Formats: sequence, C-alpha cells, structure tokens
Amino acid sequence: MSAADNALLRLGGSTADAVQDVLEIFAPGQVAPGVVKVVPPGTHPLADIQVPAVLADVSFVDGVSGGNVLVMSVAGARRLAAVMMGMAPEDLEPADEPTELEFSAIGEAMNQMMSAAAMATSAVLDEEVEIAPPDVRLVRTIEEATEHWEHSGQATIVTFTVGGAPCTLIQLVPNAFIVRMTRAFDEITAEYDGEVPLSDSLRGVAVRVWAELGRARMPLGQLVGMPAGSLVELDRESDAPIDLYADGMRIATGRLLVTAEGGYAVRIESLVTAADAADGAGPPFNTNHPVEV
Repeated sequence: MSAADNALLRLGGSTADAVQDVLEIFAPGQVAPGVVKVVPPGTHPLADIQVPAVLADVSFVDGVSGGNVLVMSVAGARRLAAVMMGMAPEDLEPADEPTELEFSAIGEAMNQMMSAAAMATSAVLDEEVEIAPPDVRLVRTIEEATEHWEHSGQATIVTFTVGGAPCTLIQLVPNAFIVRMTRAFDEITAEYDGEVPLSDSLRGVAVRVWAELGRARMPLGQLVGMPAGSLVELDRESDAPIDLYADGMRIATGRLLVTAEGGYAVRIESLVTAADAADGAGPPFNTNHPVEV
C-alpha cells in the first residue's frame, strides 16, 4: 500500500467514524460499519449509487479545497426519520420519496453528520476547515447526483448500513493534504532499527488522547429525557481495565487513578502492538473501518 493511499485511508476512516457516531445517536444499535476504499482514478464515486436517493453535500469554503457527500437510499432515510420521530421503522408504508416531515428530520440529521465530518477532516489536517451550508436534496438519476461535481483531487468512499439500508459517504480529498501526508509516511516507514525515527515536525504533531471507561446504548428519546442526577450503566465492571486511544487508535490498556491534586490519570499496564493484533490479543487500530484499496 502506498503512502498516498495510507493518507487517504486515514482521512476517510476518521471522517466515517465521525458520521457514524452521529448516526448512532439518532439510530442506536442500527448502524453497521463498512470498508473504507480509495476511489480509483477516472472512476466517479457516485457512479454505483442506488437511485432514487437522498443526497447531502458540503463544500469546504476556507482552509482547504474539497468536501463531503453523504448518500442514503430513500428507504434508509425514511427509516432514520421514523426513529428520530419515535416511530417504528417496520411500520412504514412503502414510498418512492420521503414526506415533507420525514425530509425535515432527515435534513437535520444530515446537517449534523456533515458538520461532524468537517470537524474530523479539520482534526486530521490540523488546520481549520469551514463548510458551506449542506445541500440536502432528493436525486432520482445518477446524472442529477453527479452534475455538480468538479474536483481535481482524489476521493475515498465507505458504504455502511443504517437499519439494514445502504448509506454511502464520499470524501473529496485535497491534493495538498495527500502531498503533506505522503511525505510524513515516507519518513516513518523507512527502514529503521529500534525506535521509530520521527522527524522534529512529526514529534510536534498534537493528537487527541482519551480513556474509555465503558459504553452504553439507549434510545435517543430516553437520553434527552434524562434528568440531572440520572445514572447511566456502562458495559464494564468498576475494576475492569480501561482502554486508551490516540486519534481513534487503541494504543494501551490501564487503570484509572486519582492524582494527588484530585484529578484523574491512567496508569498504563500494557501496550497494544501490531504483534498483539496478529495474535488476536487486540487490534491496534480502530476496527470499525477495515481498509481496502
């Protein structure tokens, strides 16, 4: 796999994670992750979508060129709208397009998903990314979906499912990002013996580090109705090890401690290495998005 493909897949995976996290809020337990792929040169990313479909696209207006496009089948969009409105998706009558009320709910969800995608892009590029207001519309033909697309860069695509219906996220990637990230990958994937020879510029790159104590799933209606003082039960015991992540990559497990100043800290007990992943001891990368080129 080339350094350029690595850069593309990293950006595509981070963006897809952000969008799926928002979808999980609206439709908990109904989002199945997909595989991030690099779109081959000369291939239009929307060439194989199913129509009619609901499409949302945003363009970056400051910081970098590019954008994101999210495509949901009409059936999937209507199921998402039903969940958001407290209805049972299986009770929906078949229809060729969403109702006005459904489209309003879908538009709100897509606005939040595209904002999350832009924030994820900004985090990976380490520079501010501003977006134009999302354009959410119903497209009935491939020509309608592709007529506004003019982009000289590269793209990634990931297709996942929401309530069993397909949902496609496409990232239009600026060429400047590919050049910068390719140089970084060339440096750290060179032959080395011992410690990875990071350059001074890479050593100064800030990454988000967080500890995960546990997770919980609940309907959105229950979540927004929870009063102050409510307890949320997590899926781990109180004495179980916690996971430590860096920019979506699980890097270690450890124990939560209280510092002398009254704050929290994590004592690292074990590092998750590539060898551990090969032995089945745990993936070093976020496995929500296996990669395929």
